[in-house]
Amino acid sequence: MALSGPVHTATLTDNCLVRNDWVCGEYIRTRQDEIMDALGQHVTITVVSVVIGFAVALVLAVVARRVGWLRGAILGTSTALYTLPSLAMFSLLLPFTKISATTVIIGLVLYSLTILVRGILTGLDAVPDDVREAAIGMGYDGLRLLRKVELPLALPAVFAALRVATVSTVALTTVGMIVNHGGLGNLINRGLSSNFHAEVLTASVLCVVLALIADALLLGLQRWLTPWRRTVTA
Repeated sequence: MALSGPVHTATLTDNCLVRNDWVCGEYIRTRQDEIMDALGQHVTITVVSVVIGFAVALVLAVVARRVGWLRGAILGTSTALYTLPSLAMFSLLLPFTKISATTVIIGLVLYSLTILVRGILTGLDAVPDDVREAAIGMGYDGLRLLRKVELPLALPAVFAALRVATVSTVALTTVGMIVNHGGLGNLINRGLSSNFHAEVLTASVLCVVLALIADALLLGLQRWLTPWRRTVTA
């Protein structure tokens, strides 16, 4: 019985949670469900925000391309939105969307417009006039011209903007912790508040990994959608 005290003390000392280590496998093992829930929320908010942001940006970029006098207003407004601090943006949305994931998603969509609208517009502007005129001469016009000619040629610039916007959204989603919908940001905030090293590091590393995976997937999708670029490079 005399040995039980020292043995028990040694066991506790060997526990990385008790020592509050930065790298702790025990934390991942015992909090796996919690981590996966936060990761799932982070991925969902990011994907929904980027998809909606891209759809809105595409419409705005096409309008800016077609209606010249609206170009400056669209670009100026999207840029102005990006200058708003994230905390202020979410706070301004709270009276309308309450404490929900919608608050975070709307904020992230608005932030993504600066990058996406400019990127899509840059790609559309880069389409050679002679190619566009030749397509029109072959009977392409309106939506068909955009879908079959302009967008395919603009894809490199579009995907460059989409990759930057996606990685940025992965990072900004963590700020959603102020309305308790920040995905991994919730874990980071809680870990910082309680000085829980393993929680902070694990959630932060997962954010970085998530951004890298998203960027790699988009790069792969770009290469699949632009086979002619692979041929030119080869």
